[in-house]
Amino acid sequence: MSNTNKRYNEEFKKQIVELINSGKNINEVVKEYNIARSTVNKWVKDYSSSGSFKAKDNRSNEENELIKLKKENQRLKMENDILKQAALIP
Repeated sequence: MSNTNKRYNEEFKKQIVELINSGKNINEVVKEYNIARSTVNKWVKDYSSSGSFKAKDNRSNEENELIKLKKENQRLKMENDILKQAALIP
């Protein structure tokens, strides 16, 4: 059975992280709950670093800066397009 596109709630993720942090073998957890090992590793890493499983809470400063700059670039392109259209109006 494929594990793709499963959604887990935050409480479940916390329970899995607590099991790992309390010393339960990750291989046992992966097998018992039918979760990909990489998924469990990511949950442990994310929760350990920020106390959150949300991507926005686990981004580096560089990633946040890149997202900010991309949004600003998009806004400036839109403003530029609007000004170009305004310049065409007689």
